[in-house]
Amino acid sequence: MREELIMENQYYRINIAGLERDLLRCPLNDKLDIAAFIMFGDVEITVHAAAELLKRLPAFDYIVTPEAKSIPLAYEMSRQSGKKYFVARKKAKLYMKDPVTVNVRSITTAGVQTLIMDSLEGEQLRGKRVVVLDDVISTGESLNACVALCEKFGADIVAKCAVLAEGDAAERQDIIFLAPLPLIEK
Repeated sequence: MREELIMENQYYRINIAGLERDLLRCPLNDKLDIAAFIMFGDVEITVHAAAELLKRLPAFDYIVTPEAKSIPLAYEMSRQSGKKYFVARKKAKLYMKDPVTVNVRSITTAGVQTLIMDSLEGEQLRGKRVVVLDDVISTGESLNACVALCEKFGADIVAKCAVLAEGDAAERQDIIFLAPLPLIEK
């Protein structure tokens, strides 16, 4: 059955640093599909991608990731490297004292989102070498918002990375990624 679905172009097959995955095609609009890369639950790809990204990164002190699908990757990179990670949250939490915010519009989420970091966490980034991490970089808006949030705390951004770079993002020279992910014409 799975081979039949792949044959009918409902999936896009990708090789991510030696591991193959079949990603469900989802309509972006009436001319393009995107391939949905969901790391949740895929321990093998999370562990493997973390190791491969760590090999490509310069020296760093902390990892920062937006709240969502890249959290398991940030955790695994933290576990493998021994470096702490921080999550830029989407909503303020009661424990946050003096939260700092940045707004973002992402290709995969309707409307404007907010990324928030508590000042107690953010101040730990001041003057430190920070890697900003996401699962997929497409328009770069989530990544840029995360960078802007870190810079509000005086972080030194030493790398921006993701498992996949989608569409034109694969041509960028300022990001580290493991594989390109094309936009698929219908």
